Amino acid sequence: MQVAKRWSWVVVGALMVGVWAACSDQTTKTGSAPEPQPTATKTTPRATATKPWYENYDPAHFAAEVRKYAQAAGVNPQLLMAILYCESYKPHDPKFERQWAQVDSNPAFGIANMHEAAFDETKRGRDFAKRKWSELPDNPVLAIEAAAWHLHDLAKRLPAKRAGLYTKDELLALGYNAGGGNMRIFARGRKAGPQAGTYLDRLHKYWPTAAEALKN
Repeated sequence: MQVAKRWSWVVVGALMVGVWAACSDQTTKTGSAPEPQPTATKTTPRATATKPWYENYDPAHFAAEVRKYAQAAGVNPQLLMAILYCESYKPHDPKFERQWAQVDSNPAFGIANMHEAAFDETKRGRDFAKRKWSELPDNPVLAIEAAAWHLHDLAKRLPAKRAGLYTKDELLALGYNAGGGNMRIFARGRKAGPQAGTYLDRLHKYWPTAAEALKN
């Protein structure tokens, strides 16, 4: 969720891109996806033996799941889809994500780039309460479900009286990126700083793209 980190490409980018490329080459040669979690087959129907879902990934491929879980969580599906586009800046090859976690002190997993603490807090009392954060790289549908309910929980933390600087959806996107505490500060009228502001710019950029994707 932290876009500003940008995966520290300058320091170790070349090394990890090489790892990613190697993983992708291996998948192509062997003709099989990385070993899935127990329910991955059910929740990633677009994956095939010859072309895993994360190759040529586009959030629009999961429009049906975005609509389903946004409705269940009571959040705007366009917001959820736009966030997936905001978080699509990195490769989502499961092997790449796990390799990167070896050098990142606070990694985020899955197509929604969720951190472990956020996932564990969000899953409490939910249908996916027994699922593990470590499943997210292999399971994009679980990632979408968790992101939808995380937005739901952020919405409950918004103050009743808010300044008019940002809309509700903008505040939720800021909360997704910068945390609930900062979201409440922004809701009271403080302008977002450079990092959060950049994320908001990306949200605006992808807003019409998200609307179009949901037509699928």
